[in-house]
Amino acid sequence: MPKSVNQKLKLLYLQKILLEKTDENHLLTVKDIIRELQRCDIEVERKTVYTDINALQKFGHDIICKKSKSTGYYVCERDFQLTELKLLADAVASAKFISEKKSQILLKKLGLLASHHESKQIRRNIMVRNRVKTMNEQVYYNVDAVNQAISEKKQITFKYFDYSLNKERVYRQNGGSYSISPYALFWDDENYYVIAYHKKYDDISNFRIDRMDSVELLNESIEPLAQNFNVGEYARKTFSMFRGPEERVHLKLKNNLINVILDKFGKDVYINKIDEDHFQVSINVCVSTSFFGWLFQFGDEAKILAPNHVVNAYQNRAKTLIED
Repeated sequence: MPKSVNQKLKLLYLQKILLEKTDENHLLTVKDIIRELQRCDIEVERKTVYTDINALQKFGHDIICKKSKSTGYYVCERDFQLTELKLLADAVASAKFISEKKSQILLKKLGLLASHHESKQIRRNIMVRNRVKTMNEQVYYNVDAVNQAISEKKQITFKYFDYSLNKERVYRQNGGSYSISPYALFWDDENYYVIAYHKKYDDISNFRIDRMDSVELLNESIEPLAQNFNVGEYARKTFSMFRGPEERVHLKLKNNLINVILDKFGKDVYINKIDEDHFQVSINVCVSTSFFGWLFQFGDEAKILAPNHVVNAYQNRAKTLIED
């Protein structure tokens, strides 16, 4: 009987079968493997299966032979373990800047990195529907374009928009284009931003990726980044990516807020105990309405001690809200 065309692909099909159909809890016997290969129009003897599995093991696949009542084989170590894939899948499902449609596509691709059995666990545990998601399907391509510009150190141009009450796009600058020098992408407060130099303001600015449209690379090189500029430090002192004058602010807080401070500013922040119930921190922040809003949520458990002009601005902001 002449061999089928697929016979030459026997080793590749065997690899595919083991990766897709086996894991620690789902084994395939040699008899199972022969049956699966036959479905691919490939005839094989038991001895050949042993030889081919040995070849895949030498190539680097962690294929385990588990002996019990019926000896079976399964793929143990993979590029991503199930727990790692679940973490990645949950991040994709939770990311507001990724549309629901694109989230479903990415989750399906993540599932391909596990066995069929484990892939079902990922889909079952991750619920995407009804989560708040961006309405801009271009986000995925915007990220790619900005990443390319950062890599090639090129400026980009794009249009920037807000949404009207009718959920329609309203472009800023009367539909005109922005030109910026992108330095880094940053995920903050469930949104994705590009941190860039904006020549119009001669300063660093932040732009939400999901509010950008018609992103294009320019031939112009980016403006040189200041040597003392640190993206991580910049993001830590910027609240919801809203800029404001940088200040050294001294805060008095209740002890129960220590986790909040460490989560936001890191463990390197200096903590000074005031009394049994309060502590003080001195932090560099960009003073803005977003910073004040962040503090307001803690009520009387958080207080600005200095500088005085920031204290006054905070009090005036509170009065304005009460009067409104």
